[in-house]
Amino acid sequence: MSAERVLVDTSVWVSYFRGGSPLISEKIDRLFAGAEVCVPKIVLAELIQGAKSEREISTIEDFSDAFTILDQSQETWLKAGQLSRQLKNRGKTTHLLDCYIAVIAKENACAILTVDDHFKEIQRVMPLALI
Repeated sequence: MSAERVLVDTSVWVSYFRGGSPLISEKIDRLFAGAEVCVPKIVLAELIQGAKSEREISTIEDFSDAFTILDQSQETWLKAGQLSRQLKNRGKTTHLLDCYIAVIAKENACAILTVDDHFKEIQRVMPLALI
């Protein structure tokens, strides 16, 4: 992976921190070596919300030193709402935060590293690179 931008979703960070899947840990470690790792502010908020210790919170707060932190555009939430509505009209209920993460990834030319199947549904409506 050379010079690509990859947005790492909350589901992957949680697995990584908890020592879940060795496959996910291996992918993250490879990303650190060869890609620009991008983290939306909403993912930081989700991680802090679910942190199990002050040490985890401290690690998350240090993300800005290690990764590219993504902020929203003026249109991000509107686009996320439109995407959510499109999915709903197709009979698919997808969490608004997943729609937001998909939109911010597209706005910033990022592939998404995730273990969340909702992004496959989103991919049917909006072009999206998933890892």
